[in-house]
Amino acid sequence: MTDPVPTRDLRLDFFRGLALFFIYIDHIPGDLLSYFTLHSLAFCDAAEVFIFISGFAAALVYGRALDRRGPLMASAQIYRRVWQLYVAHVFIFVIFVAEVSYTVSAVNNPMYTEELRVGDFLEQPHIAIIQVLLLRFQPTFLDILPLYIVLLGIFPVILMALSRSPWMVLAASAGLYGVTQWRDWSMPAYPADETWYFNPLAWQFLFVIGAAFGYAKEHRQALLPSSRWLIPLSVTVTAVAAVINLSWVVHSLLEPVPALFLKSLWQLGVDKSNLAPLRLFNFLVLAIAVVHLVPMEARFLQWRALRPIILCGQHSLQIFCLSVLLSVTSHFVLAELWGGVLGQLVVNVGGMGTMIAAASLLDWYKRAQQVGKEVAQ
Repeated sequence: MTDPVPTRDLRLDFFRGLALFFIYIDHIPGDLLSYFTLHSLAFCDAAEVFIFISGFAAALVYGRALDRRGPLMASAQIYRRVWQLYVAHVFIFVIFVAEVSYTVSAVNNPMYTEELRVGDFLEQPHIAIIQVLLLRFQPTFLDILPLYIVLLGIFPVILMALSRSPWMVLAASAGLYGVTQWRDWSMPAYPADETWYFNPLAWQFLFVIGAAFGYAKEHRQALLPSSRWLIPLSVTVTAVAAVINLSWVVHSLLEPVPALFLKSLWQLGVDKSNLAPLRLFNFLVLAIAVVHLVPMEARFLQWRALRPIILCGQHSLQIFCLSVLLSVTSHFVLAELWGGVLGQLVVNVGGMGTMIAAASLLDWYKRAQQVGKEVAQ
């Protein structure tokens, strides 16, 4: 008897696709739509969503490979994915630098090289290209893929440890996260005075949490107690955080409106690079609320109107790389050619439409390949 084919959890695809749209919007400086993305409702943003789901999905996919084909084959599959990510990162870097360099030359505005952090490459390309290959040179918008590459690079060890004791892995990961916050550890980058924007020593904790829950789901284990108070508590905390963040947003637009707890919470820390505890806590309670309020069988996930978002989530690597280039192009268009509300509407609709079109094309090609294999057999 063969094992039943696991049902795909469309929640992962939907929220990953939504995160990709949010990342695209948030990458456009001054975009009015950014007032409606996650960071306006929470102390976290789409980056936390992306990393958590990446860890969760990695545990599902490679945990399955570990159970069926053993650690060697599971590790081989993981490093095959790492290589794909690495090649994608180098490829997108080349196009990114070419796009910025051409724009700087065309509009005669050297400030873009500093804003997008490619000046060091243009001044010392022979050194900077080595740093790119070592993942240490990370221009603006090109800092999350190196984080994912590093996290997936150590994932075989994490996966083997999860198969023995998820709580041991979580404890070790939490310990590293805690020491990183306490000692302010960071990863050196290029140039010498820079550090990784997404500090792997801190962000690994969120990735591991996602992986632990993904592995537990695959093996029908429970990491959280089924307490009645957990769901209302998570929803309440999420709602309170949303009210506070909305007050900050409104305060930035209308100064007389008070920004609730701004000084005290800012002193507590909302640092993104080191994944401040407030950001991590807010995301985790938000995730708990969403998981319980949006079950796998939620009907809205089958709506045709949401299919484009799900398709983008199913082809996340390609769509993310495309979104980086689109966001830079949108920034240049708004700054040099067509600003204002109408210009923002056009670049947002055009950018997200291009992402959807690319995801649809990728999905069509994938299905065509599957039909071809079936015919060949």
